[in-house]
Amino acid sequence: MEKVQMVDLKGQYLKIKQDIDAAIQNCINDGYFINGPEVKLFQENLAQYLNVNHVVTCGNGTDALQIAMMALDLQSGDEIIVPAFTYVATAEVIALLGLTPVMVEVDPDTFNITADLIEKAITPKTRAVVPVHLFGQCCDMEPIMQLAEKYQLYVIEDTAQALGAQYTFSNGIVKSAGTIGHIGCTSFFPSKNLGCYGDGGALMTNDETFAKKLQKIANHGQSKKYYHEVVGVNSRLDTIQAAVLNVKLAKLDEYAKSRNYAAYRYDEAFSKIEGVQIPKRQPNSTHVFHQYTLKLSEVHRNGLKKHLEEQGIPSMIYYPLPLYKQEAFRSEKYHERDFPVSEALCAQVLSLPMHTELDEVQLDFITNSVISYVSSIKQYA
Repeated sequence: MEKVQMVDLKGQYLKIKQDIDAAIQNCINDGYFINGPEVKLFQENLAQYLNVNHVVTCGNGTDALQIAMMALDLQSGDEIIVPAFTYVATAEVIALLGLTPVMVEVDPDTFNITADLIEKAITPKTRAVVPVHLFGQCCDMEPIMQLAEKYQLYVIEDTAQALGAQYTFSNGIVKSAGTIGHIGCTSFFPSKNLGCYGDGGALMTNDETFAKKLQKIANHGQSKKYYHEVVGVNSRLDTIQAAVLNVKLAKLDEYAKSRNYAAYRYDEAFSKIEGVQIPKRQPNSTHVFHQYTLKLSEVHRNGLKKHLEEQGIPSMIYYPLPLYKQEAFRSEKYHERDFPVSEALCAQVLSLPMHTELDEVQLDFITNSVISYVSSIKQYA
């Protein structure tokens, strides 16, 4: 059996090696390493895949969030609502821009932010909300968009973990994650479902005015070379990374099927184990399983993690601390008692290996290892 990896990028590469190598070699032969034709082609391909009017690529997912917020002309002190249970980048860029991140609780089953939780945090200073489509499925976006319209808020989707997921509205309209709010943001970090071989990111919007502003901000605030209309940043997707992404984008649906099969096998093994909660699916969203995350209520998480490690099986805790407990964001206005769900999740979640190259032997090995640990602790309980 091949060694179990948390993410097997090498195995994935070997299956598409010929196409990847040719794409990279073409970039080297052409010599257009910055803003080469592959970048424009990728933007067009991704826009077509997502059925969105505009895609603007940039240097990474964190830059995408920052550029999106810069495009909204927010003022110092304006508040942006974010989930308390998420990666730090979501709140990091808010603070960097002199804005105020407001952290709210998440749903205990999907781990995502919801409209009712958002509404409780809205104040006269609230200007935007960032729904994070955590672990591979969409937040329940229809009520969030209705709430945004009611309070005249911007919606910036963080779809770094859910690119390719689709959300179905009550009227039957289907939209891709990242294309529902005013601006969508994503990351092409190598371990993402659509990952390049370095850093990369993109923004999505159906609004032409926003698209022009995003493009301008990402390019030093200029739409014409050496004429800088606004303060911008230097954030570009390298040509070679765009070439890699063009190859892998054509495989994204196939990759999602592989991840869903692995999730199905995990579900089948763990769904009837007391104290182990498998990922709950949002009814009107597909799931692309960036992570497969168990919630352990009667199983000692660290004990299971150690047991898996001893078997040569990696696992990860996403996330060990909520945002308001990170030293960079500690504030007297946040109290543990106000975030019982986030507190519990940080103590209970454990993510198992999830990638496109998991085979039957590995899946059997992983599931049997989890089951054997749970059985042993219940036997001696």
